[in-house]
Amino acid sequence: MIRLEPCTYHDGALALSGQVARPNGPARAAVAVFPTIMNVTPAVEAKAIALAEAGYLVLVCDFYGAMPSGFDQAMEWAEQLRADPQRYRQRLYAGLDTMRLLKPSLPAMAIGFCMGGQAVLELARDGADLAAVVSFHGLLDTKAPAEPGAVKARMLVCHGDADPLVPRSQVLAFWDEMDRAGANWHFHAYSGVKHGFANPSPPPGNAAVDYDKSADRQSWAAMHAMFDEVLSSAPST
Repeated sequence: MIRLEPCTYHDGALALSGQVARPNGPARAAVAVFPTIMNVTPAVEAKAIALAEAGYLVLVCDFYGAMPSGFDQAMEWAEQLRADPQRYRQRLYAGLDTMRLLKPSLPAMAIGFCMGGQAVLELARDGADLAAVVSFHGLLDTKAPAEPGAVKARMLVCHGDADPLVPRSQVLAFWDEMDRAGANWHFHAYSGVKHGFANPSPPPGNAAVDYDKSADRQSWAAMHAMFDEVLSSAPST
C-alpha cells in the first residue's frame, strides 16, 4: 500500500513540509503536486497517492510552511505570497527543485488544484524546465504574463465553465496570453461546472465551489493521456 512520507525542504529560512509518494515499481516520471489555497488537504493527498499508484514519483508541495486555521487565514497568506510574483515563483521552485532531487534522471511534470493550478501555470510562464503542467480548476490571472518563447512545458488547463472565480474574460485573456507566448496548450472546459470540481468533499457554505464527478473523471483521464503522449516522445534515460 502506497503511503505519503514526510519531506522537509526550505525556501530560504522557511521550512516547508512536503510529502512524498513512491510507486511500487520503477517511476515513469516525477510529478510535483501543488495544493489548494487551504494547503494540503485529504483530497490532494488522495490525488498524489493515485498518481503514485499509476507509476509516478510524487512530491506534494507546501505553500506556507504551516496549515491555515481557516479560509480567512488562507486568503491572507495567499495574498501575501502572491503579492510579489518573483517571491511567489521562488516558493514554487523550492518545491520543484526538491522534487528533482528525489531522482534527477526522471522527466519532471507538475499539476495543481485551485491556487495550485495557478502555481503550475506560473512555473510554465516563467519557463520552468517541465515536460508538462496540468491545472485543475486553477486561477488563470497573473501579474507576470509569459514572454514570447518562454513556455517550455506542454500545458493542459481543466476548467469549470461556471467557475465564478475565473470569469470568461480571464479565460479569453489567458488564451491570448498563451498564443502571444507561442505556448503548446490545451484547454478543457466543462459546462455548468463550478470551482473545486475535483474535490469530492467541498467546503460547506461556499456557493462558488462544488464537486462534479464527470469533470473530475474526465480531467484526470485527460491528464493521464497528456502524460502518456509527452512521455512517449521523451528521450529515454
